[in-house]
Amino acid sequence: METQKDKIARQFMAALPHARALGMRLTRLEDGHAAIEMDYDARLIGDPETGVIHGGAVSALMDTCCGAAAMSHPASPGGTATIDLRIDYMRPATPGQTIRAEAECYHITRSVAFVRARAVDDDSARPVATATGTFTVEGK
Repeated sequence: METQKDKIARQFMAALPHARALGMRLTRLEDGHAAIEMDYDARLIGDPETGVIHGGAVSALMDTCCGAAAMSHPASPGGTATIDLRIDYMRPATPGQTIRAEAECYHITRSVAFVRARAVDDDSARPVATATGTFTVEGK
C-alpha cells in the first residue's frame, strides 16, 4: 500500500521538468528503494557516430533515482537535495536500449541520507554506471 510519503515522492518526481524532458518513469518506490527507467532517445545522444546516450543524461537519471530513494526511506521526513554524488561510468549504454537505474538509501542520520545506485541497460549483468551519494534530510 502506498504511504503518504510515497505519494509525495511520486508527485515530486512527476513535477520535475528535467525528468519529464528526459522521459524518466518511476517504476518502484518503497522503503528507501527506487527504480527509474529512461528510454533511448536520439535527442540525448552524446556521440553521433556511435549513437551512445550522453553521460549527463545517465547522471541525471541516477541522481533523480537516488533522491527518490532517499525521500522514500522510512526515517526520512520528506524533501531532499544532493550533497555529493560520485558516478563511475563502467561502459557506454547500448544504443536503442532503455536505461534502468535502481537506488537504495542504506543509511540515514538526522541530516544526511547515504545512497548507492546502479544503472543498466538490457545487458543487466554489466552495469552502465554505479553511484554513491549523500543527500540532505530536510525537516527532521
